[in-house]
Amino acid sequence: MKSAYELAMERLDKSSPAEKPITAAKKARLAEIDQVFKGKLAEREIFLKQQLNLAYAEQKAEEVDKIQKQLVSERARLEEERETEKEQVRRSK
Repeated sequence: MKSAYELAMERLDKSSPAEKPITAAKKARLAEIDQVFKGKLAEREIFLKQQLNLAYAEQKAEEVDKIQKQLVSERARLEEERETEKEQVRRSK
């Protein structure tokens, strides 16, 4: 006799499409995407942190806030781009 949990898991398996295993080529492409976006993020952070240090040195509080917000938004944008590109790879044949 099966438990309610086992029955629910069977129904879930039947209702959701089975995911295909990721091939070695796709894994390599996903790793490549991670490396590319890691580099892009590092490049933007270096640039913006230089700008931030300059704003701190000049004691421009408004500029500091603006750069900090830009840094956060750049990180979010690049993360979103990375995940979008990775999802395209996962869905491709």
